[in-house]
Amino acid sequence: MFSKFLQFKYLSKIFIFIPLIFYFGKRSYIAFDEGFYALQARWILDKGNWTIPLWWDEYVLDRTIGLQFLIAKAQDIFGRNMFSAYLPTTTAAILMLFITYKLHEEFFNKKYAIISPLILSTTYLWFDYAHLATQDIIYSCLVTIGVFSLVKIKSKDNQFFILLFGIWIGLSFMMKTFLVFVPLLSLLPYIYIKKNLLFGKLFWLGLLIGFFPYLFWSFSINPYLDKNIIFYLFEKFNSLSNNNTFTNPFYYYFWNVPATFLPWSIFAIIGTICNIYGRKDNKYILTFFPLIVITIQSIFSTKTPYYNLQISSILTLNTYVGIKYLFNSKRFKGIFIFITSKIIPIFIITLTFIYYFFFRNISNLNFKENTFLVIGLFFFALSWLFIKHKNSFKEILITLIIGPYLLTSFLLQSGLFTDRSRELREKMEYVSSLDIVKNQPIKVDKKGINNSLSQSKIIRISLLTPKLSEGIESIDKLNKSELAWSTEGKELKNNNYSYEVIYENDILKPWKLILKK
Repeated sequence: MFSKFLQFKYLSKIFIFIPLIFYFGKRSYIAFDEGFYALQARWILDKGNWTIPLWWDEYVLDRTIGLQFLIAKAQDIFGRNMFSAYLPTTTAAILMLFITYKLHEEFFNKKYAIISPLILSTTYLWFDYAHLATQDIIYSCLVTIGVFSLVKIKSKDNQFFILLFGIWIGLSFMMKTFLVFVPLLSLLPYIYIKKNLLFGKLFWLGLLIGFFPYLFWSFSINPYLDKNIIFYLFEKFNSLSNNNTFTNPFYYYFWNVPATFLPWSIFAIIGTICNIYGRKDNKYILTFFPLIVITIQSIFSTKTPYYNLQISSILTLNTYVGIKYLFNSKRFKGIFIFITSKIIPIFIITLTFIYYFFFRNISNLNFKENTFLVIGLFFFALSWLFIKHKNSFKEILITLIIGPYLLTSFLLQSGLFTDRSRELREKMEYVSSLDIVKNQPIKVDKKGINNSLSQSKIIRISLLTPKLSEGIESIDKLNKSELAWSTEGKELKNNNYSYEVIYENDILKPWKLILKK
């Protein structure tokens, strides 16, 4: 009977994450970066080319084929649908939550260990990218595994974790190439302490196992190239190191990290500071590691929010420490209770009313999305109103979690984080229902891909095109009765007897579906 109770207890911990992880409604991609990777995965299956990343019929040599391979393989096994396309990300997200749970046990104890993955799953940045078909959550999961394996190495008897610490490095390189050196450099103080335990045969074996996918791929692709693939990857890294569209000032992460780690930012900051005065192991991983990561990234020219996903599990642990510190502080507990139970709920309710009565009608959200958003915000505010000074630490933790948990659950099920190109998807569903489109390949006029807007649109249109054909240099290359997506305007009007516009719409603009007569 007791064993059955324990099994139910563990199952309940798993089930609690289902509303935060799984969405079974209609999905649609954004163009960058998930649509780009999903389109490359489609070409892997369409062309049977599992070696070279493609952009139509051209080689894309500024990235590895890691994520595209995983998406294509998932669709090859489980069917060519969008749910399968998200399986690599979803699997990594679940694993990252589990490793966060184990890290909590390692640094603190089993008590309240479920709180840390719950906090992680309700942070804006992690929740957002856990529902994108990109490599960022997969990479961050690998970094978290690396941190966990390093923490678990207590002696040379911990052979599995020594092997694992070697493996994650190579796999991370296959995902994000040279960016793997950021967490490695940030872990150097802790690696130095454990150097006598680490650098044995098992570590080097793990390193070889981890790099095997990259080595196999690089040897496979090299016959098609004029120089080794590593030089192309380095060129991409070099371009990111110099001024580009993603260049931001040095202080970018000082505001971006707190903004993207909402609603837990202040607790994470307090916990990070508190851990400076904690045990040696704690401060090396919980304080020095995330601070060094942020410092290195601040020096790097390219700065994006998702670079910090790799420290999100650690910031989650610091959030728990911050909440615990404030609860036990005679000086700050009153302020902590007042702000969380009064100021924040009033602010959220005010924000919700302003949005609902003044901005709801001018937003692009439909009735379902608006309803779920407003209900989620209302429940968030309502739950935090129940925080009382007399509550126990356990009651405080549960009440704090309930608000963000309900909000993120409602947001996911509304489709806001999964059906991100809803209007375009709906138009393409209509296009796909046209008799002339069914079972007929549609080409793409590559001449129209001349700016970010047209490129963004054609990526999403191509992914929703039932039978996507090859790209063509111009519509002059079309044969009689062939269909194509094109941005041509005047040319079509001047050739009324040569081409017919089958479908055009402002949502798909500048692209229109044409037929060569």
